[in-house]
Amino acid sequence: MALLPETASTTSAELTIEVQPNKSYKMLIDDEKVLGTVNDLEAVEQACYKILNTERYQYVIYSWNYGIELQDLFGKPIPYVFSELPRRIREALTQDDRINDVTDFDLSHNKGDVLAKFKVVTNSGVIEMQKGVRIL
Repeated sequence: MALLPETASTTSAELTIEVQPNKSYKMLIDDEKVLGTVNDLEAVEQACYKILNTERYQYVIYSWNYGIELQDLFGKPIPYVFSELPRRIREALTQDDRINDVTDFDLSHNKGDVLAKFKVVTNSGVIEMQKGVRIL
């Protein structure tokens, strides 16, 4: 006795992937306002800014894949920070599927501050960015 009905037909569903608009609210960071919307490259640039200014694992509203790990670099030697910072920036940013790579790192330091300048290669173009980290 069969528990499941027998069927001679097989179903074949066709799957189509629809790309959603790359639209976000426009952040006026210096003015501390949100006003209007942005698309494409500017939206990705804002996403990069938010990712690089959110400490990973600190906020329950974000996935553990969101943000960057910088807190543990405080007090570490400059050579260690220079070796870790590019990897951490690349790892944090490439979680976003609009970002293909992070390249051309230029690292410098002044007393207790480390500055990383780099390029973010996206589906919409290339963005030049920088991220400063205080380690002392």
